[in-house]
Amino acid sequence: MGHCLIPSGSRPVSSPRLFSGLSASLPRIFPLIPLICFLFLTVLLPAQAAIFGAFTLKDELELGRKFNILVRTRMPLVQDPEVVDYVAGIVARLTKNIPPQPYSFTTGVIRHNAVNAFACPGGYIFVHTGLILAMRHESELAAVIAHELAHITQRHIGRRIEQGQIVSLLSLLGALAGAFIGGEGGAAAMTGAVAAGQAALLSYSRADEAEADQVGMNYLTEAGYPPRGMVGAFEVIGRRQWLMGSTVPPYLSTHPGVLDRVQDMGIRLKRLPAALQDKKDSDTQFLRVQALTRARYGTPQSAAQIFSQQTATSNRCMALMGQGILNARLNRVNEAATAFQEALACDPQDELIVREAGRFHYTKGNRNMGASLLQQAVSMNNKDIMALFFYARSLGDAGKNRQAIDYTLEVLRAVPEDSEVHTLLARYYGADGQMFNANLHMAYGALYENNRKRVEQFFSKAKELAKTPDEKARAERFATEYTDRQEFW
Repeated sequence: MGHCLIPSGSRPVSSPRLFSGLSASLPRIFPLIPLICFLFLTVLLPAQAAIFGAFTLKDELELGRKFNILVRTRMPLVQDPEVVDYVAGIVARLTKNIPPQPYSFTTGVIRHNAVNAFACPGGYIFVHTGLILAMRHESELAAVIAHELAHITQRHIGRRIEQGQIVSLLSLLGALAGAFIGGEGGAAAMTGAVAAGQAALLSYSRADEAEADQVGMNYLTEAGYPPRGMVGAFEVIGRRQWLMGSTVPPYLSTHPGVLDRVQDMGIRLKRLPAALQDKKDSDTQFLRVQALTRARYGTPQSAAQIFSQQTATSNRCMALMGQGILNARLNRVNEAATAFQEALACDPQDELIVREAGRFHYTKGNRNMGASLLQQAVSMNNKDIMALFFYARSLGDAGKNRQAIDYTLEVLRAVPEDSEVHTLLARYYGADGQMFNANLHMAYGALYENNRKRVEQFFSKAKELAKTPDEKARAERFATEYTDRQEFW
């Protein structure tokens, strides 16, 4: 599975404005994430390791930190806590019983339909929305994450850097150019670069993958998941790989020998105690998050077909909610209103349905009904960040700026890098006459959108307005983060 992405020189992608709805168009580099990562880690970093000595824990942590900044600067990440917290919860469950690690684990969810996940040193794990949608059970999703965790805990990347060869940087640049250009010409350039310089290193990758399969299965089982989730996950990935056809060279495969690995995992599964083999899946939360992800980020035609099929199953209420979100996303307002009405009738006590119905009505013109449903959603779950965000907006619309500030600050604590939340908070601070806070949060909003001009405009004003020690300290913290992110602009 993919390990790391370092797309130097690519065009920045703005930070996701999750709360505003539709996803932005995505760069063409995503299907090549594992290859780009592999090249970065086996070409550029080995050269640095050979020059500067062993790849230490300090080096690993610094690489991970920079990698995390880069991804969050360039990639369209999901910020909805309903999805992100769910994935983070799986990671927490898997890591509870693993050997102690010298770092905590950080999780992100990337908006893209690739059936993949990847990990980097320092405990950073990223999952694609396509992986959430492709899996049939939570245990399968957890299996892929467990596999990626194993890559980190077994220090596969660190060892590869330490043992790597110095290879021409030109090879890396050619491969990256092919990835960014796209199309047949780019693919040809990339293939040539890999064939010329990297094929000899793939044996390490296969050995790493085999170990990650074994260790990942242990993590999955120890976390209480049905171990057959590992077999099921590889079966899904194998079918996807088969559907790609034979036009992809074997050394570009993200999962080398995946069908053999399915067989190996199946043999290992049969050796486990019967109680483990027969362990049942528990998919209630998985299906809720999958419905939300499919409606918000999935391919519309496929999502519509799946939701239509699910309305005749036990997942009917979630499917109706999904139809509502999808129709709203496609601006089919009447169809969305009908779907949400049916979803609320199906389960009026489901806080997620109430929240999404409130969000729909608020954003599509019926703000009174929307505000009422959002207030109900907040009363049902005062930790629902999405409900709090839109409820704060309704309070701001009513001129209740102090209340709007309080609720928006609560949201910001959960999603500190969401540009829209910062911009909204700045508006409320401005209306309340708190101009330092207003300019500082406008600067943060611009920072997370990668808008250098607006960052400098608002940060310059914020520095002028900083009078108290606390304000000056906050301005200094902003300057530090600005410097970190500038490196990748």
